[in-house]
Amino acid sequence: MNYETTIRADAAEGVNADYAGDYAGERSPGGPAIPRWLVVGGLGLFGLLLAIAAYFALAGGEPAPVDDDNSQAPSVTVVTPGTTMVAGEIEAPGTLAARRPMPVGVVGEGGQVLSVNVDAGDWVQQGQVLAVIDRSVQVQQAEAQAAQIEVARADAKLAQANLDRALQLVARGFVSKADVDRLTATRDAAAARVKVAQAQLSEQRARNQRLNILAPATGYVLSRNVERGQTVGGGSPALFTIASGGEMEMLAQLSEEQLAKLSVGTVATITPTGSEQTFQGQIWQLSPVIDQATRQGTARIALSFNPALRPGGFATARINSGSFTATLLPESAVLADAKGSFVYVVGSDNKAVRRPVKTGAVTERGVAIVEGLTGSEKVVLRAGGFLNPGESVNPQLQKK
Repeated sequence: MNYETTIRADAAEGVNADYAGDYAGERSPGGPAIPRWLVVGGLGLFGLLLAIAAYFALAGGEPAPVDDDNSQAPSVTVVTPGTTMVAGEIEAPGTLAARRPMPVGVVGEGGQVLSVNVDAGDWVQQGQVLAVIDRSVQVQQAEAQAAQIEVARADAKLAQANLDRALQLVARGFVSKADVDRLTATRDAAAARVKVAQAQLSEQRARNQRLNILAPATGYVLSRNVERGQTVGGGSPALFTIASGGEMEMLAQLSEEQLAKLSVGTVATITPTGSEQTFQGQIWQLSPVIDQATRQGTARIALSFNPALRPGGFATARINSGSFTATLLPESAVLADAKGSFVYVVGSDNKAVRRPVKTGAVTERGVAIVEGLTGSEKVVLRAGGFLNPGESVNPQLQKK
């Protein structure tokens, strides 16, 4: 048995028409309307902004940029340095050396060294024996030469006796005048041979004496290059090196400009590397030539003997180069970059201005500025590395 279910449109006819209309309105895409109070508030705010803009337009001013607001500018310490008299000083590196080094070697024929009497660091006197070379063979040669003198003297004595006898027989006619002349010549030749033998003995003894290595002058032994048992000769390197009188010097390397400011007799203070001890000296010679490769010359500074001055070591010289007028600034105020040295100066508008400068001597009181400042400017002492040209600052004068 089949049943057919039919839904009729009339079934919805009983639904309330007002309820249907409200339901349709909730699902419409238009959404709810904007509240009236919100619209009114927006119009009021817009009118207020227009009023503020009109006020500034009529007053002829504009809001100040943040950068120009000096109340927010960084505070910096400034100083007006003025000018002062500065004692010029040149600092130069160099090496220490003996002022008059004397190499001492073998002056004789040489041989085996029997003894060495001094060492490096000793003081020696002129003529003191430094080392002794074997002379056993030379002594025998000297003895043989001394015997030759005796032989020559005997011959001379015999020749004189023959001449004396001949002169006694001349008056009797037994000896001719020619025989007398011959005997006289023989006597003279024998006497001359005696003198030759004596000179040869003196020469041999002098050669033997040269086998002693002697100090040519009083001084300080810098090096010893010989040991006992060593064989030395005329071609051997120097056995000793002596600083004559113990005098030392420093060879300071200076530029052409620095050399032009110095003269002989200028006082200098020398500080060896690795030491806090200082030594006083004077320039005794300025290099007459300039090295073409380095464009530098040498100032030779004489120093008195002191064990702390070791030739070959490095040292620093501070040389007095006269006085001059300049502006002194602390090192913290002077900056440098690829363009050179500069400082920051605060102008009347309280803005930092970069000012290039040329530095001079560095003293205990600061760096001397020889060009770029008159001394009446307000110079930033610190924090210059954090400033930019044209930046507004709040300058605070340094209290003395």
